[in-house]
Amino acid sequence: MTTATLSCAGRPVGRYSFAPDDPAARPYLHPVTTLAGVPVTEERPADHIHHLGASVAVPDVAGHNFWGGRTFVRGQGPTELDNHGVQRHLGWKLRDPDGFVEELSWEADGVELLREHRTVAVTGVSDTAWALDFSFSLTNRGTAPLSIGSPATNGRPGAGYGGFFWRAPKEDTAPDVFSGTREGEEAVHGRPADWLALAGRDWTLVFAGATEETRRDPWFVRTAEYPGVGSSLAAEHRLPVAPGATVVRRVVTVVADGRLDRDAAAALVRKVVTA
Repeated sequence: MTTATLSCAGRPVGRYSFAPDDPAARPYLHPVTTLAGVPVTEERPADHIHHLGASVAVPDVAGHNFWGGRTFVRGQGPTELDNHGVQRHLGWKLRDPDGFVEELSWEADGVELLREHRTVAVTGVSDTAWALDFSFSLTNRGTAPLSIGSPATNGRPGAGYGGFFWRAPKEDTAPDVFSGTREGEEAVHGRPADWLALAGRDWTLVFAGATEETRRDPWFVRTAEYPGVGSSLAAEHRLPVAPGATVVRRVVTVVADGRLDRDAAAALVRKVVTA
């Protein structure tokens, strides 16, 4: 088990871990909490046991599943396949209480498909909020082109998930979700937005794209079935990655105590994301 503990202002706010014998083997953050200690991630919930807190998960990299669970096959639907890959921890470039830099290898059938450089940093925002700055760079180290897909690109409409994904805790009532101009799951799902907020009983998560490429990616949003938000790499079309090419994305997530409204969420984004 590879682990790192993240802290903000001397308080533990996140645990990062990776178990290489896990069938959905990828590093992930859980538990993540507000400064007051309220949990805002969920690990292996009964409705989707391959949901692992906050992580980078992709259901289709050159036909290999780096998400966990079944694979959506065009004309068949969700299908159990022996096509699962692993994000293998190669080493730390830096590991401190306020963040880390990690190298990973995305491997399937003994072959490295992608090499990842991951940077995670914690910063204080206010007495009731902190920010998780999560960036990842995926490089095709092979000699042949490959592409990243999703269930949507394989024939399942609206299921364009894959990329940075955050599974939040399920509560008695579904959380509210809103962007700067829209409100509700149906209105925000599948659309790009500079930022998106998910507000539970006594917590709020505000997700903000911190690069132009990230802001162009649509958000994958679920609230009614389960609470989850992701930034989609391949929402409608496969994302090609040529040999030697690199895909870079950066999402900053503000973790706040209490339920924030649109103005408060926007103000926090302005604090943590520069132009």
